[in-house]
Amino acid sequence: MYHIVWSFEVEPEQVEAFEQAYGPDGDWARLFRRVPGYQNTALLRDVDAPGRYLTIDRWRTREDFWRFREAFRAEYVALDAKCERLVACEQLVGDFESKEC
Repeated sequence: MYHIVWSFEVEPEQVEAFEQAYGPDGDWARLFRRVPGYQNTALLRDVDAPGRYLTIDRWRTREDFWRFREAFRAEYVALDAKCERLVACEQLVGDFESKEC
């Protein structure tokens, strides 16, 4: 399993829109679901730091994600630009692999 983890800082007035876009049934997840290999998205809200979130996008393999990025490049860039206004700060935490039991 391949995991992509992002960290976000969100202004209070953007929280609702951010959660709708980045949640497990949000805009990003709907785009990802258009291809095989996407598994799911988790949206984690920091309980001690309001406005701080992590997303974890899970893919079957790294190759599945990169095939998606190539096939849906224009849609990915357009959605990223649309969602840019929702976040004060965005940072890739990293790409991780796990072995499923």
